[in-house]
Amino acid sequence: MPGAGLGSGPESGPDSGPDSGPDSAISIALVDDHALFREGLREILESFGGMRIAGEAGDSAAAVALVSATRPDVVLLDVEIPGEEVTDTVARIRDLSPETRIIILSMYDGPQLLTRLLSAGIRGYLHKSVRRDELIAAVRSVYQDSSRLVLAVSRTSLAHVEAPPCPVLSDKELEVLQLAAQALSNHQIARRLGVAEATVKRHMHNIFLKLNAVSRIDAVNKAVAGSLITPHSRSDAEGP
Repeated sequence: MPGAGLGSGPESGPDSGPDSGPDSAISIALVDDHALFREGLREILESFGGMRIAGEAGDSAAAVALVSATRPDVVLLDVEIPGEEVTDTVARIRDLSPETRIIILSMYDGPQLLTRLLSAGIRGYLHKSVRRDELIAAVRSVYQDSSRLVLAVSRTSLAHVEAPPCPVLSDKELEVLQLAAQALSNHQIARRLGVAEATVKRHMHNIFLKLNAVSRIDAVNKAVAGSLITPHSRSDAEGP
């Protein structure tokens, strides 16, 4: 990753000088491991009225500490900062400061990552190619309305987010389907779970109905696509 050493550069703590702006200004924390990018964000945000920078951080630990110390209104968070997984960082920030709105900034907007972050409670996801006016509008929007969600992502990712939710499978149905994904027969699944084979067939029948599946492999494929189960070797059997 280019500029990997930038995360070790100087980072600022909470602003307390005269340029912090009035108390009514939107306080924003900048979290990105590229110091040059943070500086650019700071210049853009400070050029607009009603915004002030609460501080900067270059890794996940520093980001959590910054939020703990400043309780900013908005955090602009890069996906690929050093440290823990970004979803864990989001969770820790929300635990520390539930009122803080988190907007992700990233060069990557894969649908699975986007879905995970939305589930974690982010209020915005912006591709780093957005214009400055779009960035400002997003910050103001999520600040003014805590229920507002702002997305500037690819059509593929947006379609994935807008897709209807997958049907809910019971824990036992998920267990059966996960074993079916490993190419186990109904008899083998029954032995593995310590139940009658007829019970496994009943679960598979219910799975087919809920997923609108026409075959065993179709059911597994749909469950994997919906992140209901993890992918494994799959059976080509055509019936429950």
